[in-house]
Amino acid sequence: MKNFSLFQPTRIHFGEGQIQQIRKEVANHQNVLFIYGGGSIKKNTIYDQCIEALEGKTVVEYSGVSPNPKYEQLMEAAEVVRSRSIDFILAVGGGSVIDGAKFVAAAAKLDVEPWGLFTGKAKLQDVVPMGCVLTLPATGSESNGGTVVTRDKDKMAFVHDALRPKFAVMDPAATLTLPTEQVANGVVDAFVHVVEQYVTQTLETKHPIANKVHDRFAEGLLMTLIEEGLHVKNHPQDMATRKNIMWAANQALNGLIGAGVPQDWATHMIGHELTALFGIDHARSLSIILPALWKVRKQEKSEKLLQYAERVWGVVDGSVDERLDAAIHKTEEFFVEMGVPIRLSDVGLDSTAVDAVIEQLNLHGLHAMGEDGQITLDVSREILKLALD
Repeated sequence: MKNFSLFQPTRIHFGEGQIQQIRKEVANHQNVLFIYGGGSIKKNTIYDQCIEALEGKTVVEYSGVSPNPKYEQLMEAAEVVRSRSIDFILAVGGGSVIDGAKFVAAAAKLDVEPWGLFTGKAKLQDVVPMGCVLTLPATGSESNGGTVVTRDKDKMAFVHDALRPKFAVMDPAATLTLPTEQVANGVVDAFVHVVEQYVTQTLETKHPIANKVHDRFAEGLLMTLIEEGLHVKNHPQDMATRKNIMWAANQALNGLIGAGVPQDWATHMIGHELTALFGIDHARSLSIILPALWKVRKQEKSEKLLQYAERVWGVVDGSVDERLDAAIHKTEEFFVEMGVPIRLSDVGLDSTAVDAVIEQLNLHGLHAMGEDGQITLDVSREILKLALD
């Protein structure tokens, strides 16, 4: 395990009825930007609960934040923050809304082109403080410092501790009316977050068991997501299951299991290009790329894949190759059971998509991805070809 510094300042209000905690978190003298998505929160009482909790405060609403939040739209929101003297942002929604609000919080304080945060041409100067109410567990954005924003065909990420929300309300009741597809996406997204930090090489020692604490945390999260993800399909009103999924998705990407361990993220980088180019849901881009990446990188990741096979799926019999293949196959089976695609052909794409994604990876300088930097453009092409059919 490497040295690490861990900073987790977000106050979590977890459980039913916790939206009322906003009363204590936001001062009466503050001007609040209440930012949310397409309006589903008005159909499930979340909007009304938030408005009630904001009573007595000056509130400016900004709605319509899209999935994979768009740069131009968020810049409009940043101008609202400046023109209306907003000094607190409340984001209500899933990862896209929260990511968008984080970018708005940073962009409103910048005196240079904010896209430079993603390209390295601008430095974060200050942020408008923000909090959030989570309605779709998936990304962990409610308590981490990451934001992902799309501009034209560029879907880019920026991470800074200053972007961590001051507080996050996590009420599992807010997820009860989510469409089945969104629930499945959330579970799969969180699952891939875990394995991007777990099924990796331990580069310093070449001995993956060196990170015992993080490994056991990660394995527990994976087993919970598998069990509860499959359970919620047939028992959508099971509140205990909703709670477990919401908390597991948060723990998957709040910084804890990735502290001091190698991290991959190549599946995400390739997946971002699929989303930006073809509009594939983020989680579904991941379910397509991950199995193919593991097939290509099977030998490099063999020790951790074997550990994953045994501890998560109970695979102990067979040769090394058979157990490695079983780990990948069982992951694919889980994705299929969750109703997400595992091939590019499942979403109507053919070999022309491979060239388009490689062109974007090259444009973004993603020539050395993975925990060891060995996923070159040629390796990415191999992964995409395997993902075709």
